[in-house]
Amino acid sequence: MATECKGKSSWPELLGVDGDYAKAVIEKENPLVTARIVPEGSSVIQDFRCDRVWVWVNKNNIVTEVPHIG
Repeated sequence: MATECKGKSSWPELLGVDGDYAKAVIEKENPLVTARIVPEGSSVIQDFRCDRVWVWVNKNNIVTEVPHIG
């Protein structure tokens, strides 16, 4: 589904970095999306949206999954 969304859709280079830094990079590289920091184990809505990126972080605010549109 990400192929129908405009702009960059995945950020594998942000795996292991600080969540706040990742959010800033994502929103700079694709201004059509809003990045949301989400602690591991949290529940999120499962609908697909081209304007949203979940940034999953651990208790140290380190990105634990590759952020991507969805």
